[in-house]
Amino acid sequence: MLIVARITNLERERSKISSNLNIGFVPTMGALHLGHESLIRQAVAENDYVIVSIFVNPLQFGKNEDLDKYPRQLEQDKAICQKLGVNLLFTPSATEMNTLNDETTLVVPPISMMSVLCGKYRQGHFQGVATIVTKLFNLVKPNIAYFGQKDAQQVAIVHKMVTDLHLPVKIKSCEIIREESGLALSSRNQYLTLEEKQEAVLLFNSLTLAKKAFLQGERNTKNLIRIIEQEFKNNPILTLQYAEIVHPKTLKSLTIITESALMAIAAYCSETRLIDNLILTVKKPIIAIDGPAGAGKSTVSHCLAQELGFLYLDTGAMYRAITWLVMKNNIDVTDEKAIAKLVNIAEIELLPNDDLKIPVTVKVNQQEVTEAIRTQAVTANVSKVSAQKAVRDKLVKLQKEYGRQGGIVAEGRDIGTNVFPDAEVKIFLTASPKARAKRRLIDLENLGENNVNLEQLIADIEQRDYLDSTREIAPLKKADNAIEIVTDNLTIEEVINKIKLLTIF
Repeated sequence: MLIVARITNLERERSKISSNLNIGFVPTMGALHLGHESLIRQAVAENDYVIVSIFVNPLQFGKNEDLDKYPRQLEQDKAICQKLGVNLLFTPSATEMNTLNDETTLVVPPISMMSVLCGKYRQGHFQGVATIVTKLFNLVKPNIAYFGQKDAQQVAIVHKMVTDLHLPVKIKSCEIIREESGLALSSRNQYLTLEEKQEAVLLFNSLTLAKKAFLQGERNTKNLIRIIEQEFKNNPILTLQYAEIVHPKTLKSLTIITESALMAIAAYCSETRLIDNLILTVKKPIIAIDGPAGAGKSTVSHCLAQELGFLYLDTGAMYRAITWLVMKNNIDVTDEKAIAKLVNIAEIELLPNDDLKIPVTVKVNQQEVTEAIRTQAVTANVSKVSAQKAVRDKLVKLQKEYGRQGGIVAEGRDIGTNVFPDAEVKIFLTASPKARAKRRLIDLENLGENNVNLEQLIADIEQRDYLDSTREIAPLKKADNAIEIVTDNLTIEEVINKIKLLTIF
């Protein structure tokens, strides 16, 4: 591991890194704990080269805050970074970063985002954060930067800053790491006595109580905040500074939660200021549609999604997107090791599309590839790529991430049994081999293929059903609680109406 403290040395080492390598960056103030370690581990797993910075930034501390006593343990931090596989550690001084000069240029985020939550009580804090993060981004030039969700306001402001200033870096927010008690890990936890740490769990417990009420149907933010405030009454050690519920991206205050919300809290435990938060989401249902090939799953799914205003989770397009990326990078479709490395850093995005013929817009690494993935060359190779474990693992994980948002319609062989076993609505769409063969015959004739034998099509479909239901990975199987719909004599509209009648939205 390289360790540099001067900007000129950082720039020299950065210039040696190949432009073909993906660079991950974890900016920290040191005093590394398991939360920081989780960020670094994720960066190492997802990138070719990882840079960590340790800099206690004077610009983000107020006059009466704990800049002088903030924990500093550089030697221990170096050992942690070395152990985790960091390639370069940047440890500049305040003089090196030019943060002691009253005339230094500052980056000022939107006032609306700095005037709520912590910003209301820490004047100048977030412009100090924005300034130093911008400097670090310009010096490190990372592809991806990792931040902890515990500092949710910081994450939202950095997202906004990167978007507005067109900085070429992706921001990843990583989950809060907690002690077994629920207390969010923080470098400032070092200030707490054992008794104070036990009391400090109240931050998480009060948030959890409010979330429980939310899950039971409470959507009024005043009522949820009142639950938190009640928990802090008459506590001899903890003093609540604020409890607020805001939009997770814009940080605007909410009165009624209709989609997602950030429920954040700050409190003093004796003299130590602690923060925590939870995300609340009004989750729309997941509709999982499984069934054999030719039963009409794709058409029903994207038509249903459009009618409901849901996202059609086109899993086939996902596999095509990875196949296109493999071919674009001139990787042999049988080179599993190279494909596994490529897929690990690939980013796939599905966006709703009003065109029923192309139900989703597909992006790979921010490049629009909706048409490119439909070529015959991609079609010829997709089965070889999709059969690989690394590809499937990556895409199932991505599909589950979409599922956390809710409001999706997904179709396949094992959507209800494996990908979304907890889906609110599960449908098993099927049809007899003969009915499916007749539909396929019509499609082929429309394409000008007139020498097709119906009996052979039936045999081919029966063979595919057998292979799909007996394959080792993701076999075709009806979920125990799925509703079966036989589509032999039904139109698309009739199938969609049946699903609507059988479910409650």
